[in-house]
Amino acid sequence: MVNQHKGMLHKVCNLYCATDYDKQDLFQEIVIQLWRAYPRFRGDSKFSTWLYRIALNTAISDLRKQKNLIKSVEPDLLPTEIQDIQYNKDKEEKLAQLYKAIHQLPEIERGIVMLYLDDKSYEEMEEILGINQNNLRVKMNRIKEKLRKLTKAVEHGVG
Repeated sequence: MVNQHKGMLHKVCNLYCATDYDKQDLFQEIVIQLWRAYPRFRGDSKFSTWLYRIALNTAISDLRKQKNLIKSVEPDLLPTEIQDIQYNKDKEEKLAQLYKAIHQLPEIERGIVMLYLDDKSYEEMEEILGINQNNLRVKMNRIKEKLRKLTKAVEHGVG
């Protein structure tokens, strides 16, 4: 079941971690938490909804623990080969700005954005996050406005 939803788990890890090492570590922690919690899964909701809830709660808890630790930063490895890939540089830059802005949001707001970008309905988001749909809609509108401001700040060199 975890293999079927591996992509979803990697999205959570990518949203809450910066380095590959941290992403792998969080992925393992999520799998452990899923394994521990599975006996309590009653089937009242879809498996993917339950999985999202466990993954997001684990990621947020892990992030809060990490805030208390001293972090060391390793320099990123530079690519040894440059591939000739056709891509839209402008689109890629805008996407990078969006993700940079998303990383500046508080943990819960990042989770809401991830679920929104995954085309989850407000009903599913309510079930996963435990926040009622009206509050989610209000939060989503506020988050969109924050992201607009953050991406404009990054675009103009302020952020």
